[in-house]
Amino acid sequence: MENSTPISPMLNNRYQLLHTLGTGGMALVYRAYDKMLERPVAIKILRQDFSNDEDFRERFRQEARAAANLSHPNIVTVHDFGFDDGRLFIVMEYVPGTDLKTMVKQRGKFGLEEAINLLVQACEGIGYAHRAGLVHCDVKPHNMMVTPDGRLKVTDFGIARALAGIQPDEQIDVVWGSPQYFSPEQAAGQAPSPASDVYSLGVILYEMLAGQLPFTANDPEELARMHREMRPVSARRYNPQIPSQLDQIILKVLSKEPTQRYRSADQLGRVLRTILQRPESYASTMVSMPASSSQTRPLAQTRSNSQPVQIYTAPPTVPVLQPFPDRSEEHDDHALDIDWLTILIGLLAAIAVGGLIPFWLYIYLSINPPGR
Repeated sequence: MENSTPISPMLNNRYQLLHTLGTGGMALVYRAYDKMLERPVAIKILRQDFSNDEDFRERFRQEARAAANLSHPNIVTVHDFGFDDGRLFIVMEYVPGTDLKTMVKQRGKFGLEEAINLLVQACEGIGYAHRAGLVHCDVKPHNMMVTPDGRLKVTDFGIARALAGIQPDEQIDVVWGSPQYFSPEQAAGQAPSPASDVYSLGVILYEMLAGQLPFTANDPEELARMHREMRPVSARRYNPQIPSQLDQIILKVLSKEPTQRYRSADQLGRVLRTILQRPESYASTMVSMPASSSQTRPLAQTRSNSQPVQIYTAPPTVPVLQPFPDRSEEHDDHALDIDWLTILIGLLAAIAVGGLIPFWLYIYLSINPPGR
């Protein structure tokens, strides 16, 4: 929530800080005004110890440049970044609304369609980054903004990746600041991959539908151990309305081994999208989605009996899985096309043959005139 206390510092003689939007362990977020382009922006100012670290500043510049190249309706756009008066900052698109974590706290449990709709949007944004070669490294509902009209935007790509480069002995305090959502490999101090982001998305979906996290503990080290070793309780235990097929998808995404999950957020998004695209009863057909180049694992498609909701779609570069066609209907259509083609060819042949009869009659009469 916005703090009503105004502040007036300027950054780079261009950005006027207006109100605080939020605080965290690594940064302060302000609503600000870009005086040059005359538009509202959001500015995240990093903690002083980060700003004073020259190596981190260089990593931050590199990652901020990469994040600034991401242009997608489900990613908060990075406009600028800089260093002013000992403060490292990043300038982003201002997104009205609230973060998904606040919504989770307010709602408790989400409806099935609303939860999947929001997760599909998150998958589209993060999947776009995966195709661009970027891993978010810190996927959590705190980093997802939801506008009043239901648009979800993922933020903090550059900062999360820069923080991922901090030395391992610093990671417990900084990178693992929200261990509830980190993958087992990240909890073990290993390099994150797209499958790590997929795991974090699974934790978020679990929390939205079950009303609680799959693992809870007061000690970050204990949480890390639980992510590495413990199998999560079925989300259906907390919410029986979750279809068993969707529960299987969630458990697959929360696999300890990265190769047992989906390779990228795009794959997870396509599976979740089929749930909203099947208006009939929950399908029993299993869908095979490759977890790696040498593996395929069955997943069920489900859809509730309620009416479909609108999903925000990404640009054409984002693949969309269409509903499975009825092969028997396709066969009938093709058979019908062949029958018409046969009839048409027969008519053309009859016309051609009929047209030759007067011609041959003319030739015959020319050679054998009447009365000869």
